[in-house]
Amino acid sequence: MRRAVRVPTERARRGPVPGPLGRAASRIYAGVVARRNRAFDRGERVTDVGLPVISVGNLSVGGTGKTPTVVRLVRELRAAGAKPAIAMRGYGARTPDEMSDEHAEYLSRLGPTPIVAQPDRVEGIRSLRARDPSVTCVVLDDGFQHRFVRRAVDLVLLDATRDVFSDSLLPAGWLREPVESLARAHAVVLTHAEGAPAERVASMRAHVARQAPGAHAAVARHVWDGVESGDGVAPVESLRGRRLWVACAVGNPDAFVAMARAAGVDVAGVDARRDHARYDERGVRAIARSAVDAGAEGVLTTAKDWVKIEPAMRGMAPGETPPFLRPVLGVAFDEGGEGLLGMVLDAAGAPGVVPS
Repeated sequence: MRRAVRVPTERARRGPVPGPLGRAASRIYAGVVARRNRAFDRGERVTDVGLPVISVGNLSVGGTGKTPTVVRLVRELRAAGAKPAIAMRGYGARTPDEMSDEHAEYLSRLGPTPIVAQPDRVEGIRSLRARDPSVTCVVLDDGFQHRFVRRAVDLVLLDATRDVFSDSLLPAGWLREPVESLARAHAVVLTHAEGAPAERVASMRAHVARQAPGAHAAVARHVWDGVESGDGVAPVESLRGRRLWVACAVGNPDAFVAMARAAGVDVAGVDARRDHARYDERGVRAIARSAVDAGAEGVLTTAKDWVKIEPAMRGMAPGETPPFLRPVLGVAFDEGGEGLLGMVLDAAGAPGVVPS
């Protein structure tokens, strides 16, 4: 049996700057962040966009599960009778008219949804309201550091598989701002709990309680609700025992690989690229060759990657690649979910449905 191999096509995540240089740069960055946050704390340049805003963000660089969390919140808000929109930066799009991978994934998962992708989120939301006055609330994707928009709920996601409380600020570490910033959060969710020991989750909960004593705390798992392919959606149990090549360009590739193994996949190898990396036909062919060479019967990728891989395959003949499979990613709460979702519905003015 061939051994699983990690292919160094691109580095999955650029490492922090080590040593004295990184620490010195982090101190400078810390000063900039502190001055910026003090100005926002005084209310400078903070705009009320006229709608309840639910911000979903994080403290660190990398995947914490913002996309599936936003999808879950939008569905809950719709079920409660609200009409939510999504405001996002549109990271990864090369032009204003190009759709980012996350934008495309939201449309794929949610169907027709008011979405604005613009770095200036205030102007983006204003233009969206002008186009669609029926919108009743906004879910702000990756909004914790984007404090120009006044929000009703500030929700912060922390990856339970990473020890954020002992990390350093960029560029010596992965933190965008200090852990003390959690004090302004209304709710903190520990995500990826399925990949963390119970002791780690308990320790992180204790840290959250100290840093954000007034915040609602919740614990969530990422779950696969099914597997999409050209044949439709199959149960996740259909992955068990299948030898698959894993290809992804996400913030936390190790979590995706771990979930594949937990689902019973025989991982033939991994092609982990930097977050938001693009795919072209040449790259897809390289992935296909690697999969075939490793004896894999297919390629397992994420929904976010698939919206970039599928267009790159359009010039290829049927059968030129092994099948590409995409798990349907969801979020399930182990603790605190009902209170969190109730907080969101109340803030959005749609408290009529008890969250599931």
